[in-house]
Amino acid sequence: MAGAYETFVLRTTPEKFYIEAYDDGAEDILAIDRVSTEMTLTVKSDVPTSGDGRQIHGLMGTIRLVAGMYLIVITKKKKVGDLLGHTVWKAVDFDIISYKKTILHLTENQMLDNKTLLSMIKRVLHTDGFYFATDYDLTHTLQRLANTCPEFQEMSLLERADQRFVWNGHLLREFMTQPELHKFVYPVIHGFISIKSSCVNGKVFEWSIISRRSCFRAGVRYYIRGIDSEGHVANYVETEQIVQYSSTKASFVQTRGSIPFYWSQRPNLRYKPKPQINKTVNHLDGFQRHFDSQIILYGRQVILNLINQKGSEKPLELAFDRMVTSLGNGMIKYIAFDFHKECSQMRWHRLYILLDMVAALQEEFGYFLVDADGMVLLNQEGVFRSNCMDCLDRTNVVQSLLARRSLQSQLQRMGVLHQGQRVEEQTDLEKTYRNAWADNADACAKQYAGTGALKTDFTRTGKRTVWGLLMDGWNSMIRYFKNNFSDGFRQDSIDLFLGNYVVDEANGNTPLHDPHDWKFLTLPIIMVVAFSMCIICLLMAGDTWTETLAYVLFWGVAGMVTGGFILFNGLDFVDSPRLVRLERQD
Repeated sequence: MAGAYETFVLRTTPEKFYIEAYDDGAEDILAIDRVSTEMTLTVKSDVPTSGDGRQIHGLMGTIRLVAGMYLIVITKKKKVGDLLGHTVWKAVDFDIISYKKTILHLTENQMLDNKTLLSMIKRVLHTDGFYFATDYDLTHTLQRLANTCPEFQEMSLLERADQRFVWNGHLLREFMTQPELHKFVYPVIHGFISIKSSCVNGKVFEWSIISRRSCFRAGVRYYIRGIDSEGHVANYVETEQIVQYSSTKASFVQTRGSIPFYWSQRPNLRYKPKPQINKTVNHLDGFQRHFDSQIILYGRQVILNLINQKGSEKPLELAFDRMVTSLGNGMIKYIAFDFHKECSQMRWHRLYILLDMVAALQEEFGYFLVDADGMVLLNQEGVFRSNCMDCLDRTNVVQSLLARRSLQSQLQRMGVLHQGQRVEEQTDLEKTYRNAWADNADACAKQYAGTGALKTDFTRTGKRTVWGLLMDGWNSMIRYFKNNFSDGFRQDSIDLFLGNYVVDEANGNTPLHDPHDWKFLTLPIIMVVAFSMCIICLLMAGDTWTETLAYVLFWGVAGMVTGGFILFNGLDFVDSPRLVRLERQD
């Protein structure tokens, strides 16, 4: 495999950017023309010594905004650990550099739009969870990598990457067409990676969790739900748990993703908007595309649907069951488990009902195993596809339990655990394991819902706690605020970053400065004023309680009527995406 360069020096002149590889033996220099945007390789003698130089740790790529092209570079990285002998890095800071030397050619509105678009790109870049490696393919599972042809092995990281998980794919479109530039860039995944070392029975082994978030149908909770016409689902995550001991490697893969048909749950100021199933489309086409691709990639599918089987979630469960039956594919098995009902009143031990239900299937699926000589001993024959409404909290709890069972089997097979020993009994390993999976839950939740995960006290400790319930309440409140009042901007940011919305520099017009409807600001102000006047009247009440009561009733009724009107028309008062409207209808 052709690895990528690891360290660079960026030199900036008025005419060009020069990116010089500083690895041992590297002589390549990438020149980017700031006017024509042309990218070419050059030699050191052609690089002016007058340009400002600084160290950078990688190129995320380029993007076009209203003011023209911008170069996005990684300015700070943090080592996560060594995965199978390859260093994995987390990108933690970035810089966005304009090709243009001035923006004075823009109108005032264009300057404002460009500033907003820049803030959107920064918003995505500073969403924690971007990872890369310069000499290892993080986009593929161990099993996929082991079952590839020699030609694949010789490809650059960029060419061979699984495009589902390349979050800077749109930013690298200019590099893709020039193979000679591939050593300057690498695919960056978004999600979570934890690499740990543990010791059991005096035997040291490495184990890791890699969660790869799909960049197809990516977005935020409530605005991106269900499936698209290509079969891609919202909040799709492939999670791989890797174990290495004495050069023997094992891998267990699970997936999660939104319920795979056309449904929505738009924020409308209510705490929990009612899900809506689209009644005007053929659900089965997208549904079949989704599972056809999943079967090709992973083999047999066991669907673990963890949503409620009553209330507003019930129609989704019934529809999911009906579609699996209609598809009639023997490679797919559907299991519904009402997580909240079964685990109500702190009965978390009942999760083992589900684990027992799928124990035989997990044994059949197995896991991937390769020995020290590179010989494949076992292949994983299928995956568990878990989902709840958000594919976050309930889903992560169940995935962590399935992964522990797989880890138990792997460590026994490798000779780390003695027969009869259990992972849960190894105090240090169990603590590290629980915290890593809880951290995985938090990372995926922050990226999709805007807050840390719920129920992580169970994942971390194995039991529900009062503090955990309080933290769930706090996170739920923060989620409510973000989902209603800031997620439109966050969705626009993701769509811009991934290329779902492309700025037309020649046009220069964006919908960012479209004025809000008059109700958006006026009615909330009226409601606040009305309730404030109620309080003032009560505080300043004199001897004439009749008059005071009349004032309080007047302002109270005015406040409640206004509040009721706002709640009834909640869709008009939430922060909705703007850029996405130009490109697609969700």
